[in-house]
Amino acid sequence: MHLLDLLSPGRVVVPGSVPGKKRLLERAAALLAGGNPEVERAVFDALVGRERMGSTGLGHGVAIPHGRSAQVATASGCFMRLPEPVDFGSPDGQPVDLVFAMVVPEHFTSQHLVLLSQLAEMFGEESFRGRLRAASDAAALYALLSGWQPATHEA
Repeated sequence: MHLLDLLSPGRVVVPGSVPGKKRLLERAAALLAGGNPEVERAVFDALVGRERMGSTGLGHGVAIPHGRSAQVATASGCFMRLPEPVDFGSPDGQPVDLVFAMVVPEHFTSQHLVLLSQLAEMFGEESFRGRLRAASDAAALYALLSGWQPATHEA
């Protein structure tokens, strides 16, 4: 599975102001649950549970909140570019404005790690982060995200 299989245009957003980390996770859970309140609560609990183990802030203004839940049947992701950065407890102390949230079924263990690795590679590219920050709207963000390819590692 490629991480971009997780996205749809409707789950790539530029929301209004988000007042803090909890509200950000609530917004992510709502996007990931697709309108199902029961799933939304389970996804929120999974995201918060993972954050309690340590911040999913990567640094450079990027966070990848993620979790596993028995309430979801397929992996899904959402991307938000925040107009005002939010404190996420990132290791570099910088607030977050680029957020890729993900939830996967409970049994996704190795797939979950592969997806997180792809996200870390994607957001590790300074020029890519710059293009995301400069994108004009959600459609432009989706185009950038869907066009990204992981580097090929030759042996």
